[in-house]
Amino acid sequence: MGDGTLIIGASQAGLQVAVTLRELGDTAPILLVGAEAHPPYQRPPLSKEYLSGTADGDTLAFRAPSFYAEQAIDLVCGERVETLKVGADGAGCALTATGLELRFDRLALTTGAEPRRLGVPGADLAGICYLRDLDDARTLRTELATARRVVVVGGGFVGLEAAAVARARGLEVTVVEAADRLIARAVAPVVSAFYKDAHERRGTTVLLGTGVVGFEAGEGGRVRAVRLTDGREVPADLVMVGVGVVPRTELAEQIGLDVDGGIVVDRYARTSRPGVVAAGDCTVLPHPVTGEGRVRLESVNNAVTQAAAAAASLLGRLEVVPNVPWFWSNQGDLRLQIAGLAAGFDDYVVRGEPGDEKFSVLYYREGRLLAVDAVNAPGDYMVVRKALTQGTSIPADRAADASTPLKQLLLAAAA
Repeated sequence: MGDGTLIIGASQAGLQVAVTLRELGDTAPILLVGAEAHPPYQRPPLSKEYLSGTADGDTLAFRAPSFYAEQAIDLVCGERVETLKVGADGAGCALTATGLELRFDRLALTTGAEPRRLGVPGADLAGICYLRDLDDARTLRTELATARRVVVVGGGFVGLEAAAVARARGLEVTVVEAADRLIARAVAPVVSAFYKDAHERRGTTVLLGTGVVGFEAGEGGRVRAVRLTDGREVPADLVMVGVGVVPRTELAEQIGLDVDGGIVVDRYARTSRPGVVAAGDCTVLPHPVTGEGRVRLESVNNAVTQAAAAAASLLGRLEVVPNVPWFWSNQGDLRLQIAGLAAGFDDYVVRGEPGDEKFSVLYYREGRLLAVDAVNAPGDYMVVRKALTQGTSIPADRAADASTPLKQLLLAAAA
């Protein structure tokens, strides 16, 4: 039967590769190896439901333990692959930190990403946390139970989600963001301004255009303050750092794969080496709609669809499911849903009033609909996602009229 497929990274993408291989009729051995001690689990709830206490480790698990045996998927947890050798045909051998030797005929890299670390004085003090995996979330949830003053470094999605949880607990919360607006890489200024105002209305202090130059130690070597670029010190007994992630590409580089801000793959999730595929947060891929350039998408949606394409490629089937990227972020009672990619937009329209905490922003380029950000407006989100899936646009001038349902405009555009 051969050595089958080795999947390095027991992530959402890694599990999806295994599941799709079985769904496509593959009967060869499948070995799914993860460095964490936990079976594959959902990551997005870590900064939302898990931190708030409405979810636990068991509810986050993708599958029951029996599933892996039923599907003949050999799951190995707590083993980190350190050495990788791959031949011209894609077959090879991996060696883990404990000396476990893993032979394979085909290889999938679903190694994910790791938090970007702050390299400033005091960054290793107790009370400074990151949030990427389940163990991180457990530590942070325990710390939140006794904290009084929390500083969140980074005004991206994860940072704001954690800030909302901390503030809901009644803690004193300060968000420090080096850019001049929140979530700057993902949304338009109007959405950034809304989130700043909304968090401040709930009692969080938001400092923009401000970096961190160090941390001050207090009693017992625990953080007591955050030093900022403007000379101020913000008192803190707990710091959560969320300044982005770095794709894990070490193994890809070790076997000579093309890497450029992530493992470079084509639309079929194939790497630069035959017989080797990659999927998930560790990759950069062609724009899923236009096919142009390279983008890195950190989302459940991309992990699942890209992993399915990777599994098909391993079996010699070049299959791509049409995919409109989508994302979400729950920050307390503020639910943001995004469909499409707004990068390169030259115009946008706002439907509704941001002050009412229920509105949407539609993005356009040269009059063509690109994406939507919908805050507590699921109807607008669903209509735009459907329009993008169909390849249909909605005229910007008509979309700006919030009194006209988007569904009606979509039907007219598709007629």
